Amino acid sequence: MLVLGIDTSGKSGGITLAEGGQNSFRVLESSPIAGGTFSAQLVPTIAALLEKHGLAGRDIGGFAVASGPGSFTGLRVGLSAVKGLAEVLGTPIATVSVLEALASLSGKPGRVAAAQDAGRSEVFFGLYQVDPPVIARIEESLLHQSEFLKQLNDHYLDAALTSDVALAESASSAEVAVVPQVVVRPGSEEIARIGLRKLLAGETIATEVLDANYLRRSNAEISSKDKR
Repeated sequence: MLVLGIDTSGKSGGITLAEGGQNSFRVLESSPIAGGTFSAQLVPTIAALLEKHGLAGRDIGGFAVASGPGSFTGLRVGLSAVKGLAEVLGTPIATVSVLEALASLSGKPGRVAAAQDAGRSEVFFGLYQVDPPVIARIEESLLHQSEFLKQLNDHYLDAALTSDVALAESASSAEVAVVPQVVVRPGSEEIARIGLRKLLAGETIATEVLDANYLRRSNAEISSKDKR
């Protein structure tokens, strides 16, 4: 199956064109997209990648898209583009949590936590049961840093990962039971890899219910509620 992985959840993003099956995965090419240019560059970059490899939109077997948490604007752009393309082409969509992709980097089975700095002394937190290549979500939530540190004292936790050095340092200073391992933030390649497995397993989502997993309200929503 030919899969197109899209990640617009961070300060920068990317697109990965890959192919694979039940026991294989091969990246054909990945293209980065600079932050602030998602809306202008996403679709042209997809078109250029397909053309370069002699492919057309109808050749795409499925879309894999990062659903969050992350940038409100970036996620909206990525998901809107995938929704439009999928509706036109009749192509299935698999969504991948950025925290899920982070947990997948543990490389070993067990109960794995994934964390990202959410600002405002808060943490995007995910807990998963990892049995490679399957990653089963237990929970995803927005925690205060003190609550996050409590989670790292869970003696049933086998591993923890983060792409934010500051989170790992604060955990180390607090002398928690499991200090998060710092890894490079997963991008469109890992989104495509996990998405391919979901597509082959039939774990897809209809375009009419495709939505972002923000885990928190936007600044505009918070401001509106405060005024009321």
